[in-house]
Amino acid sequence: MNATPPKINPPGWWLPGIILAATFLGVAVLVYFFNPATHAFYPECQFHRLTGLNCPGCGMTRAVYALLHGNLTAAWRDNALLLGGSFFLALRAGWFGWNKLRGRRNGEFFPAKHLWVLLVVALVFTVLRNLPAFAFLSP
Repeated sequence: MNATPPKINPPGWWLPGIILAATFLGVAVLVYFFNPATHAFYPECQFHRLTGLNCPGCGMTRAVYALLHGNLTAAWRDNALLLGGSFFLALRAGWFGWNKLRGRRNGEFFPAKHLWVLLVVALVFTVLRNLPAFAFLSP
C-alpha cells in the first residue's frame, strides 16, 4: 500500500514580511547610531573608487542617516534619488494597502514596466549627477 505523504503547507504570507522588516529595523538602528561620515566600517562604493564617478547609490547611507535624524535637506543633498524613490514606494505601498482594505485584488508590486522606468530614471540620475551643471545632485 502506497500512502500519500501529508501535504506540507508553506509558511504564511507574513513570514517574509517579518524577516524583511526585522532586517530593515536592524540596519536602521545601526545607521542611526553610527554616522557613515565618521565610521569606516561601512562598505566603500567600488564604482566610485574605480572610476571617480558617482553611481546612483553613492551617498545613500549618509542620506538614510540624515533621514533617521530628521534632516531632509541633508538627505536630499546626499542622494535625491533615495528621497524620490522612497516617496513613490510609499505611494505604491499605500495604494496596495488601500486595495487590500477594499477587498480588491492586487497585481504585482513592481510590474516589469515599472522596473524598466526605474532603471531609466537611475541611469539618467547617474549621468546628471556626474555633470558639472548638476553638481548639486552629487554627495
